[in-house]
Amino acid sequence: MKFMFQQAFRSGKFVTGFSIFVAILLVVLVYPLIIKDPPLTIIGRGTFFEPGIYVNVYDSIGSPQYTLNLKGADARRVASRLNDDDRAAMQEWLVAAGVLEDEIDTADTQQLLELWFKTYDPTLAIPGMTNARRNYFIRLNSSLQGLLDTEDAILAARDEAGVLQQVGTVAQTDFVNVGQVPNVRLLPLGTDNFGRDVLTELVAATRVSLQIGFVAGFIATLIGLFIGLISGYIGGIVDDGLMFITNLFTVIPSFVLLILISFSIGQDKRGAFTVAAVIGFTSWVWTARAVRSQVISLRNRDHVNLSRLSGHSLFSIILRDILPYIASYVVMALILQISAGILAEAGLSILGLGPRTTEVPTLGLMLNWAMIYQAHILGKWWAFFPVILVIALIAFSMNLMNTGLDQVFNPALRD
Repeated sequence: MKFMFQQAFRSGKFVTGFSIFVAILLVVLVYPLIIKDPPLTIIGRGTFFEPGIYVNVYDSIGSPQYTLNLKGADARRVASRLNDDDRAAMQEWLVAAGVLEDEIDTADTQQLLELWFKTYDPTLAIPGMTNARRNYFIRLNSSLQGLLDTEDAILAARDEAGVLQQVGTVAQTDFVNVGQVPNVRLLPLGTDNFGRDVLTELVAATRVSLQIGFVAGFIATLIGLFIGLISGYIGGIVDDGLMFITNLFTVIPSFVLLILISFSIGQDKRGAFTVAAVIGFTSWVWTARAVRSQVISLRNRDHVNLSRLSGHSLFSIILRDILPYIASYVVMALILQISAGILAEAGLSILGLGPRTTEVPTLGLMLNWAMIYQAHILGKWWAFFPVILVIALIAFSMNLMNTGLDQVFNPALRD
């Protein structure tokens, strides 16, 4: 075993894949120690908040204020609330309302806003305009109010008589230090459709998916190894019977069988480990056939015949004289089974047949939620792209490890 590890770590591909996989494991283990929030906690009253640093507005008012005259601050303020798409939409509405296109200059912010406020009427029915589009223009009009104002914003509070009294002002040159605001939340990957922190959810989902992959991989490898060893070594009627069962599972596509079993279990009973067990019990076929072929090539070797003539038991011969010779192959099969288990869970969850959605997140469930709430159509990339990237990195790292091991232990592939 020690020699096997020494040989494996001499392979560049194995070391690269192993490093990527260990990095993912470290993030999964360390992140919950730093950020202890439950992964399914809803922190945002809304859907798909963009990635960024979120500062509590109420607390920022009471924080120490500083006057900074930053060049281009006005232009950035306007650009943040009136981008090119909004300008084009305003032109679209104005033209539909009867304004000549030649009179509209979308590059001139002041002229465009003056024309907009003069013409815009939320009650005006534009032919062919959908209700969703009409609501968009209403929201846009609200966001444009006071965009070019240079006066200070007035802070007011009600006195004992219920009358509003000015208690302060906020100038457009007032700034606060983010480090001095009590409540600041970093959301590197924003929030999902339920208003949950995507990064925290992604780390927890990666941990659960890895657990599912390991459980499914071990179950599939153990079943395949047991059937392959017994079938390959004993042969005869036992081999025919076991291969008949294996061929039955081969004829039926494993993923179709997986879908049928998962559907029959029911949503309420599908926990993460239940799904892992189902994946494992439907994924052992190719491992069994591959192990059987390896054992057939070993069962008539001299050392095996010597053990048989010495009166050693069946299981003693298998464990001591055959299994060590295919140990490296079993490890490679286990790596591929773990990777296949993670991908199978993702596929099941996308179809709505994964673990219960109220217990723990998985990578597949995150993709399912993003797809249901049309994150890919709305352009909310942070809800699905990091998940796809993590799945790809896990599969890539494991395939690199498998390829590296294959080059080390397969003489035909050595340079």
